[in-house]
Amino acid sequence: MKRLFNSFFCTALFVSVLSVSQISAANEITKTWAIAEFGEPLYKDGIEHWPYVNPDAPKGGSVVLSAFGSFDSLNSYILKGEYPRSLGLVGDTLMTGSADELASAYGLIAETVEYPADKSWVVFNLRPEARYSDGTPITAADFKFSFDTIRTYGRPFLKSFYDEVEGVEVLSDHKLKYTFTTTDSMKPLMRVAGMGPLSLEYWKDKDISKTYLDPTPTSGPYKISTLEAGRSITYERVKDYWGKDLAVNKGLSNFDKIRYDYYRDIEVMVEAFKSGQVDYRAENSSKRWATAYKIDHVEEGRIILDTPPDKQPQGIQAFMMNSRRAPFDDQSVRKALNLLYDFETTKRTILYNQYERINSYFPNSEYGASGAPTAEEIAVLEPYRDKVPAQVFTDAFASPVTDGSGRNRTQVREAIKLFKEAGWNLSGGKLMKDGEQMKIEILLVSPDQQRVNALFVQNMKKAGIDAEFRIVDSSQYQVRVDDFDFDMVVVKFNFFPPPGSELRSYYGSKAADERGTGNYTGIKNEVVDELIEKIVAAPTLEELKVITRALDRVLLWNDYVITQFYNATFRLAYWNRFGQPETKPEYGTGFLTTWWIDETLDSKLDLDR
Repeated sequence: MKRLFNSFFCTALFVSVLSVSQISAANEITKTWAIAEFGEPLYKDGIEHWPYVNPDAPKGGSVVLSAFGSFDSLNSYILKGEYPRSLGLVGDTLMTGSADELASAYGLIAETVEYPADKSWVVFNLRPEARYSDGTPITAADFKFSFDTIRTYGRPFLKSFYDEVEGVEVLSDHKLKYTFTTTDSMKPLMRVAGMGPLSLEYWKDKDISKTYLDPTPTSGPYKISTLEAGRSITYERVKDYWGKDLAVNKGLSNFDKIRYDYYRDIEVMVEAFKSGQVDYRAENSSKRWATAYKIDHVEEGRIILDTPPDKQPQGIQAFMMNSRRAPFDDQSVRKALNLLYDFETTKRTILYNQYERINSYFPNSEYGASGAPTAEEIAVLEPYRDKVPAQVFTDAFASPVTDGSGRNRTQVREAIKLFKEAGWNLSGGKLMKDGEQMKIEILLVSPDQQRVNALFVQNMKKAGIDAEFRIVDSSQYQVRVDDFDFDMVVVKFNFFPPPGSELRSYYGSKAADERGTGNYTGIKNEVVDELIEKIVAAPTLEELKVITRALDRVLLWNDYVITQFYNATFRLAYWNRFGQPETKPEYGTGFLTTWWIDETLDSKLDLDR
């Protein structure tokens, strides 16, 4: 939605925008209020507000939401500590996206943007009226400080978004220039357009490299009013927010207060919602969606259940096998383990037939491969014919399929053959090699994942593997994942369409040994590295899609992960106290940005809080 670009708080960096260009023939400089990575922005200059908002939406009221886990820091830049994922509420960025596009940006703190024909640099002209919540001005120096902080102390994944930035220069208090190592690509411009400021004045005598819990001046429509570390955080709307009258902000940020209560038990969290202590849930459990909401509040219309389509491109969700350690460093073992994952039975018995199997690293999008490779994809892959599995050039990838009966003896037998190829032999019901039984621990942070994946563990045990779950709290889980201290984890990646430099952190060889990256599986593959660089440099969207599909095939046929499932609909449960715009955004639900409290509906509920 509105703040999809906010790297300040590590919210999603995928954006959408509009642009009307004014090109000077004398110096070939484009000056505009909006940019798009490919093509033109959807909306033209002069719009009064987004079409999916109610510009007259009433402001006011409070909402309570729930979050799982904990937090012990407000510093979203650094690797240390666990920060609230809701921090994006408080930060504005140079430019912002619409909820109807995936790769555009419109002026927010920056009123206009300028760049040359070769796109080797970009200048942002900041709005002089832009202010932090404490009244101090937002300046170009604050953005340079933000970038320098990321470059010096930032988490590896966050750093990866700005690999092509060569330097940042403060031209004046309200003029900021970024230079790039690339030319003829809009992607670096789009990435820096999503940067948020850090108050240099506030931080001049403080250490940004450490965790902290004292709220700082904010640049966006909300500020933190109260918090209790690990338990609750409350955001309060900034009444004199500097940007409230901008066209890109009208009708947005309508709640006066937004409070997140933290829970360590998901079932307790759900019961809190059903009892009226929480206002809104995006349900992620098929069992709960099928069974937990058969209550009087739903029948009476006090709680609304809704399943709008989810058109957002999704990242892969999968069992990530740590190939840095045995036995996962052997592709035959990884392929055998994939055979033991009986999705069809899991779908029928546990997922209530609400999900589909993922057969791509880029599901629900135009970037994933499907069917047999096209001539264009083969042309991209041809230089690597002797370095990739032969099936990449001929076959459609499909995960193993069972009959869904739960009697997967055929798949187990095939798996045991592959284990044997890797030197593992079944002896006395145990899968053995060099006198040791294969042992696999699946590291989890949520008890829900144990139920959903129980059949997989059972099937591994059938094949003679000593398999088990290990559930740890969110802080321990984060440390172990950052350190790659696991056999297998279940991860769902964020997706930032169109794909770009973040792929280096997910799948690049350099990231495999760098603490805190997204390369959980430890992929080190020169073909993958080269295809990622071609994606980053792709001159057109169509070429980018072809190369991404080629990359998808290489990743899939190397069996780095065991893909799980996805759902192309949202599952929303909320108390009937909200107003919504008639026109819905193309992407997302719009809850925190476009909804408001309907006083008439709210008064009928009489919730006791």
